[in-house]
Amino acid sequence: MLVDDSAVIRGGLTALLENDPALKVVSSLSNGQLAVDIVGDKKPDIVILDIEMPVMDGLSALPKILEKSPSSRVIMFSALTERGAQVSLKALSLGAVECVVKPGPGEAKIGSEFQKILIQKIKHLAALAHAERPEQAQSTQSGSPQQSATNKPAAAPAPAAPKPNFTLRNSSADYQGRPDIIVIGSSTGGPQALMNVLKNMTGLTIPIVITQHMPATFTRILAQHLTQQTGLPTAEGENGMLLEPGKAYVAPGGFHMLFEKSGNGTTIKIDDGPAENFCKPAVDPMLRSLIPIYGRKILCVILTGMGNDGQKKCATACGCRRTGRCAGSANQRSLGHAGGCRHGRGLFRRDAVKRYRTMGKKSCNRIIEPTP
Repeated sequence: MLVDDSAVIRGGLTALLENDPALKVVSSLSNGQLAVDIVGDKKPDIVILDIEMPVMDGLSALPKILEKSPSSRVIMFSALTERGAQVSLKALSLGAVECVVKPGPGEAKIGSEFQKILIQKIKHLAALAHAERPEQAQSTQSGSPQQSATNKPAAAPAPAAPKPNFTLRNSSADYQGRPDIIVIGSSTGGPQALMNVLKNMTGLTIPIVITQHMPATFTRILAQHLTQQTGLPTAEGENGMLLEPGKAYVAPGGFHMLFEKSGNGTTIKIDDGPAENFCKPAVDPMLRSLIPIYGRKILCVILTGMGNDGQKKCATACGCRRTGRCAGSANQRSLGHAGGCRHGRGLFRRDAVKRYRTMGKKSCNRIIEPTP
């Protein structure tokens, strides 16, 4: 579902998205009120929601949309401005899962980087929406929802997923000491996931460094929101900034955040090199600069939705012989299918964070696996 007051933008997005045969735009609407009126019937996997619109703006429509279609994933469609960043981050705290910056002139073409990244985000989030609606998937396979209700008895509700239990893989090859730094890679759906992760990580005595796939301006606002919402002091990384224990640092949008050893400790080096894994900032260059400084004393966390970013260097940091073994939730397509962490899904498990804390922070670089 596309919701934007510009018919030109909606038409352009429709062409970009429906160029992929797996995607279909079910509604194209000019304001938030129209979306609220029909979203309960359409129940789209994804809603792309503009912020500034007549009748009802995106921020006002967001909670009403989620109330009528709780499994829909809402992507805020924002201008690259201070206000756009502020409102988008507020929307994430209200239930939106992602924010996408409106493309500039000539950027939204078939085959463009914008199209590739947007479709990747949509497919990842749509898979999560489908997972929450097994009854809809079943009725779709047997015909329309109305036909299914008429011709077949209602499907029994899906059983609740068992609550996972986690243990740390214990291997003599693993580093057995405490980590000296925590590294987090985050992308689609990441800002809200980071809120959940970091609010459980206050009081640590080591620094936390984060690469979140986000544009400039947004990362600075994200750091402010993380500080306010989690209580963990968080800053956007700046050139020459010294890492301090118990603080978090977010890579600035449009740049890679690297690190170098200095007489006083570890300092940030902002790099304007080429994008890696189609991302800038990217996780791989961040880890590549940290490994010579910290060796295997790195606790590396890769949240879902990352694509391939972080896969290679996460494995190197963990000293794994098989690519992609790391702590926490792993991207199922990249890390999991490469032979690493196959079990983590969705947000970084809150119980995994608690387990790390209650074990006295002695273990790092060990895969967190469900117990049999």
